[in-house]
Amino acid sequence: MARGWESKSVEAQMESADQSTPSPKRPLTEEEKKAQREADSLRLSRTYLLRQIESSTNERYRETLRKALSEIEQKLAQSG
Repeated sequence: MARGWESKSVEAQMESADQSTPSPKRPLTEEEKKAQREADSLRLSRTYLLRQIESSTNERYRETLRKALSEIEQKLAQSG
């Protein structure tokens, strides 16, 4: 009997989640899509660089990574 209540609760949660997700108001233009892809790419690169900085033991390499990270952060600030 508890399973029936549990599945209904899950079903109700799923329905409310479907209703609460906002639908896009209008489709993105090609320029907007391109800008979004570039920003996503920069964020991925930033994450990669942060992980490399954390795991690297060579200080010169870490400094190079920090410079690259700085450039990516500047580009992200300009785009967003």
